[in-house]
Amino acid sequence: MKKINKVLLCIFLISESSYLSAESLDFMRSTGKINVVYGVILIIFLGIIWYLIKLDRKIRQLEINKKDEHKF
Repeated sequence: MKKINKVLLCIFLISESSYLSAESLDFMRSTGKINVVYGVILIIFLGIIWYLIKLDRKIRQLEINKKDEHKF
């Protein structure tokens, strides 16, 4: 019964969020602010990608150093 309640709650939230986002998008388009929203989303996405690339390089360097320590 709990799983059914969770599924119904998720369906309700998804349907509500899509309804609200449609209204929000219409408002943002009418005021010309939708490009600002897209720009902020793009900046956040690019920042996450940059952070993950930087983190991957650091981890790779740590793995190389760890392998070099075991050789001696």
